[in-house]
Amino acid sequence: MNATAVSEDNRRKLIEVAAEEILENGFQATSIGDILTKTGLSKGALYHHFPSKLTLGYAVFEEVFVPKCVDLWDPALNNPDPISSISKLLRNEIDEISDETIRLGCPINNLAQEMSPIDEGFRQRINRTINHWRSEMQTTLERGQAAGTVSSEVDPQEIATFFVASMEGSVGLAKNAQDHAMLETCFKGLINYLEGLRP
Repeated sequence: MNATAVSEDNRRKLIEVAAEEILENGFQATSIGDILTKTGLSKGALYHHFPSKLTLGYAVFEEVFVPKCVDLWDPALNNPDPISSISKLLRNEIDEISDETIRLGCPINNLAQEMSPIDEGFRQRINRTINHWRSEMQTTLERGQAAGTVSSEVDPQEIATFFVASMEGSVGLAKNAQDHAMLETCFKGLINYLEGLRP
């Protein structure tokens, strides 16, 4: 493996282990020392890629947490019948969501609660991500209205905002209760709500 490949492999290891640590412990309690121990890398290797713990945290957010929590919605949001596609994804999540997600919650919501009040870099990134998700959802609903699969009487922007808030709140409730059944109840309620948006 050449030097460039080794460097990229090291960067990937740092991000992956940091993501695990942040999800488990929160950003502030995550230890750089623990990350280095688990990766077997030196401080020099870390600071070659990330000049600070914050820059590492931002990379974890953008490269691991956003794809894991938001980008998975892309297939459902590119469908002329968004109510059916989103409801199907929610049903799949009920069946497939991991015990880790119930135990640890949504990493984006976790960081929003922990870091948005104290770090503007995290706050801006989280806000941009949430707004992108809302915007994509709004566009999807508008597309559904044009296709006749979503009622023309509903406000897509309002529904999109409510949906994103409901998703984050549902996972938060399940995390607090440490109960898969809580998530199932929330998601089934959200599916019933979406079905009520048909013409």
